[in-house]
Amino acid sequence: MVAPPPPSAAVPLHRALGLTDDEAESIEAILGRSPNHLELAMYSVMWSEHCSYKSSKQHLRTLPTEAAHVMVGPGEGAGVIDVGDGIAAAFRIESHNHPSAIEPYEGAATGVGGILRDVFSVGARPIALMDPLRFGPLEDPRSRWIAEGVIAGVSGYGNSVGVPTVGGETVFDPTYQDNPLVNVFCLGLLPKERLVLARASGPGNLTVLFGSSTGRDGIGGASVLASAGFGDDAADADKRPSVQVGDPFEEKRLIEACLEILEGGLVVGIQDLGAAGITGAASETASKGGVGMDLHLSEVHVREAGMEPFEIMTSESQERMLAIVEPANLPALLAICEKWEIRASVIGTVTGTGRFRILDRPGGLVLGDLPASSLDDDAPLYDRPRQEPQGRAARLADRDAPGAPADLAADLLGLLADPAWVYRQYDHQLFLNTAEGPGGDATVLRLKHPTTGVDTGRGLALTCDGNHRWCALDPRRGTALVVAEAVMNLACVGARPLGLVNCLNFGNPEHPEVMWQLVESIGGMGEACRALGIPVVGGNVSLYNESRGRDIDPTPVVGLVGMVDRLDRPPPGVHLQAGADLVALGPEPRALAGSRWAWERGYQAGPAPALDVPAHAAVAALVRDLVMAGWLVGVHDTADGLGVALAEMAVRSGEGFSVTVPECDYAWLFAESASRVVACVAPGHGDDVRRAAAEAGVLARPLGAAGGPNLVIDGLLEVSVVDATAAWRDALPSTLGH
Repeated sequence: MVAPPPPSAAVPLHRALGLTDDEAESIEAILGRSPNHLELAMYSVMWSEHCSYKSSKQHLRTLPTEAAHVMVGPGEGAGVIDVGDGIAAAFRIESHNHPSAIEPYEGAATGVGGILRDVFSVGARPIALMDPLRFGPLEDPRSRWIAEGVIAGVSGYGNSVGVPTVGGETVFDPTYQDNPLVNVFCLGLLPKERLVLARASGPGNLTVLFGSSTGRDGIGGASVLASAGFGDDAADADKRPSVQVGDPFEEKRLIEACLEILEGGLVVGIQDLGAAGITGAASETASKGGVGMDLHLSEVHVREAGMEPFEIMTSESQERMLAIVEPANLPALLAICEKWEIRASVIGTVTGTGRFRILDRPGGLVLGDLPASSLDDDAPLYDRPRQEPQGRAARLADRDAPGAPADLAADLLGLLADPAWVYRQYDHQLFLNTAEGPGGDATVLRLKHPTTGVDTGRGLALTCDGNHRWCALDPRRGTALVVAEAVMNLACVGARPLGLVNCLNFGNPEHPEVMWQLVESIGGMGEACRALGIPVVGGNVSLYNESRGRDIDPTPVVGLVGMVDRLDRPPPGVHLQAGADLVALGPEPRALAGSRWAWERGYQAGPAPALDVPAHAAVAALVRDLVMAGWLVGVHDTADGLGVALAEMAVRSGEGFSVTVPECDYAWLFAESASRVVACVAPGHGDDVRRAAAEAGVLARPLGAAGGPNLVIDGLLEVSVVDATAAWRDALPSTLGH
């Protein structure tokens, strides 16, 4: 939306801007008068679903957010935790779903740019990106176009700006047709003393805008696009001007300039310009600091002549920062910006009035005047109607899973897909920190001091996880399972969890069934995080993910960061070693409900997989201890099923296996569990593993042995490693035409 249509009897201006009649009345009550066009546009972006979280905020407040090591929780640019040795880790996850559906390359690229700014705005140098991505079926031409554009956008921006993309997910399913999910996670490190928050204080201090020029690209951007679903292609094409355009080379200069400014202690507060542009950054810093601000639009460096005030104030042009600076520090800040060839302008002044005023020079004409806190604190909060989906009880009770497959080997091979084609587009070895890269259960980065570069001998582990199938069946248990899976992924690389961020991707919250899904999902996340001792330090809610009147399946995605207390060897990885024993650790699921195998065969009913949180915690602790003891030469979680886990271990190492499953039960292979792993035990440590499992109260079932040219599951299937590898390797490239 470049400009709203003129008001008329049929379409009042506030409705054209996405505000309801009740919201318009609230604005009039706050101001004591009718708002003008500029003021209404500012309220429209700040009170949008994307900026105000008006449908979700009261429910998000139930999540556990505190722990001794949490320095900054939800509500800031990024969550920040203390990781020891004077180092803090900042991380955040965001969505750019709607822009990516319209302009896949720029939508994904600017999603990367935005998450980077969130992290370095608190003083952290970004060191890693992850990208959980979801698309429609690759058989659909538009879904292929979106997928290729998004993957290119992530790589084009991340590689150019010099931050490695070290992992993520790539999922294809009909629920995301026309409405992809492009979630981006970023981790950064900072010395603890460099932490700066988005606060304005000190009347007389200056408001400085630095970075790229403000243009008409991205006007309304995320705040508009993320507050409505998709309809026909022609209508969606009209939204293209709302998609921002990124410049990774400008972002690289901005990172270096910003970190130098923060290292010098030259700012009182700082914030990136994300959703709602100058309006969002300026009003939020003023509101959080309890002060007012006067802004002069004529001082904003713009990309085009003749821009309207509402365009300048709501543009989401990329690569921009807003800083609050004491006058004495202005020359030093401007000198750093000049050094890095970054444009900077003093566009305003902090005041003690509590008012947010937009003025024009010369003459100081007041274009807008409103309480600074009203754009943020006075945004409406909705307790929207919730209703359990009709027929849910019958679907949960359905046990009519598909029968035994005619060709089990073909079914297993059909579930294999190597994401390496996606990861080859990304540079994941920048900074030479990556000890375990993309494709494993979790990524592991060497933890080095961000200033001195000294290696601490420890590691940070990262994973991003989601499962729409589990959550479609039961959003509460499904979300708890997603958290549990993330914990197990960290355990497989020897890490204990420290903090979690979430990206909650749901349909239209005005549909009571969707709102029920969202609240149930948040409840399940809170229960799991409390039980597992994990603080939630930030997140993002992406609603209105619907296309042609159809909501996506609920898709909460979590990003979990953990600590490897001693990184003196690479983690065992998804690997087999010839002659080593294979053992399944953890409870044994048999139900096929929620499994990918059953889902793709039309069985989308039954209860979500079981989750016993204390038992899960015991398995995760055992796996972590076994990895740290060096008793495993390979390990892999079975969240995609035991058969897939074994096959992935085989093709990634070029070694076959010979195993026996109970009662030759095919369901034992395809049933999914977040609480079970396959362990490839180092020779000579079989007794150690069995004894440790018994002491932990964890079931350890011998499966067989690794080695040989074939994948052999006694009585069920036999396929060569060569054929399995070809199926795994070629699945994505051949479908995408590469």
